[in-house]
Amino acid sequence: MFVIIYLIAYYGVFRNWNPKYRPEASSCLISLAHGTPAFFLAIIAIANQSQSQRGFASPNTELQNIVLDYSISYFTMDLIHYLVFNPNDVLFIGHHLATLFVFVTCRYLVSHGAFAILILLGLAEVTSFCQNTWTLAGVRKNDVAAAGKLYEFLSPPFYAFYSVVRGIAGPAFVYKMGAFYLCGAADNVIPRWLVVSWLVVVVVAISVSILWVANLWVDLFKQRSGKMEKKVR
Repeated sequence: MFVIIYLIAYYGVFRNWNPKYRPEASSCLISLAHGTPAFFLAIIAIANQSQSQRGFASPNTELQNIVLDYSISYFTMDLIHYLVFNPNDVLFIGHHLATLFVFVTCRYLVSHGAFAILILLGLAEVTSFCQNTWTLAGVRKNDVAAAGKLYEFLSPPFYAFYSVVRGIAGPAFVYKMGAFYLCGAADNVIPRWLVVSWLVVVVVAISVSILWVANLWVDLFKQRSGKMEKKVR
């Protein structure tokens, strides 16, 4: 499905775009096809799990496994995109490989822990629609005036939303998740080495996200300060 969406984006939706930007735009489109649906699917999959079975060590339900498969498909396709068009982007390639490791081991190795992983997925993808719209606008901001205005309009609220999710909600949940797993409460169903691997991947991903959005805030303040100085002059 994601291969088809990517090809439609590359050869159809963005066929008139500069060839330099078509791969990135196509990647954004498959991210849009994954992000928001994955967010709602994760919520539904967690809500449909009985209260008595819901928890960090609970077995995966069939619906939860379907959501994991959905995300595995997306990250595999986007990984192929980076390997073909951006093979030097080690950060994103590493991110996708690490994410796939978490999803695949949760889904196929231990078949437990989807409750926690899907909450993390929801936190990661709740900003997807805004981020991809902002990214697409940023790609065309120098070519299309409307795209430039949309990019400037979206930047502050997107940065704020992203900062709250990745800087507050994400770390708070990971702390709770780590406290549960590291005390050995799930050792009988999820090996400790795997739990530690998951936590390392998540902590690194959140740390990089916080650094990324912090740099965006700095750039935004520099741009706004520069415009203010020009007006004063």
